[in-house]
Amino acid sequence: MSGNSYKDAGVDIEAGEAAVDRIKGHVARTDRPGVTGSIGGFGGLFDLATAGHDGSMLVSATDGVGTKSLVATMTGRYDTIGIDLVAMCVDDLVCQGAESLFFLDYISVGKVIPEQMEELVSGVADGCTQAGCALVGGEMAEHPGMMKPGEFDLVGFAVGGVAPGSVITGERVEVGNAVVGISSPNLRSNGFSLARKLMFETAGRSVDDPAWAGSGVSVGEALLEPSVIYTPAVLAVASQFDVRAVAHITGGGLPGNLNRVLPTTMDARIDTTAWGVPPIFTELQRIGNVETTEMFRTFNMGIGMTLVVPDDQVSSVCDLLVDHGHPATQIGSITPGSGAVQVA
Repeated sequence: MSGNSYKDAGVDIEAGEAAVDRIKGHVARTDRPGVTGSIGGFGGLFDLATAGHDGSMLVSATDGVGTKSLVATMTGRYDTIGIDLVAMCVDDLVCQGAESLFFLDYISVGKVIPEQMEELVSGVADGCTQAGCALVGGEMAEHPGMMKPGEFDLVGFAVGGVAPGSVITGERVEVGNAVVGISSPNLRSNGFSLARKLMFETAGRSVDDPAWAGSGVSVGEALLEPSVIYTPAVLAVASQFDVRAVAHITGGGLPGNLNRVLPTTMDARIDTTAWGVPPIFTELQRIGNVETTEMFRTFNMGIGMTLVVPDDQVSSVCDLLVDHGHPATQIGSITPGSGAVQVA
């Protein structure tokens, strides 16, 4: 009689090795100057000098995809959620003016299914390619008993570099500056606990039902639409214009994120009529009869990133953002105050 094995306990080493073999090609396509070595070592190596960042400050950020992962599980589609993971991290880095250099992911699962792992990492690689950073490593952990087969959690972190003289801090924000909002067509990766409750419990819909009346997409497609990655466009703007502050609009919405870059003696006054709110948000509000204040405190409501710039640069900044594929417009201005965001 053979003795017990790790596989008997629920951890399949061979499946893990097969999954690693599947993702090597996806990792390779994220290669960029600075990457040293290849996937499989105990740590990812990156040469700052080769990347043109010798002497730069390093900036780091970490995040996860939250309960958007449950929608991926419901639909059985895992190839886009990695884009969300990268977006949540790299678009935090760019708020300090940092170029994203490299990324690592961590996937915990109840059971390693090589095909599922490949789909998840392919999305991470897509996000890294969009952001211009390298996927230099990661970890895949099988947790039988803690998670069921098919369940997963996806988290990661990014490291970027910025020259000391190019750090964006918000300290130079002045009264009269303009707030430029960059369009977000979807929820990105925030507010999904409420969105899932409204769609699946309150409205009783399935992932295959229309997202809203007359919609050409299903609930699953609308909720899984991947996050826009703003980093390359914001870096382009910062290289040509006087960007005073950048705020990534994630959980907490405009009031809970733009306030983080405001001086304590100033407010940001936001005009919500300056842009059109995408239908996914209006549908969620209708389903749950959610107060507008709560909507803006939970979701991005169609604005995924904000830039504070001098008033006379607004038109040129918006034109450049449009050239990079991101509709943008002035959504507010900086006024005397106490560091709050006034949404009206």
